[in-house]
Amino acid sequence: MSLEQAILTELLALPPEKQREIYEHAKRLRGETAKRPPFKSIEGLWDDLGISLSAEEIEENQREMWKNFPREDI
Repeated sequence: MSLEQAILTELLALPPEKQREIYEHAKRLRGETAKRPPFKSIEGLWDDLGISLSAEEIEENQREMWKNFPREDI
């Protein structure tokens, strides 16, 4: 039995008022799904900013950020 068939079997076993509740809930879920904007990758988030980082620039920034780690004064 498919999921669709199992859901329909359970739905048909309920009284009409409960079927209406499930219908309204399914409609709400469908609306929530349709409203979500598509996921953008990290690269896509920077696309409109005109930022272009090379691998060397990224490595240099990482070295600079981590140069004092671990600190000895703690």
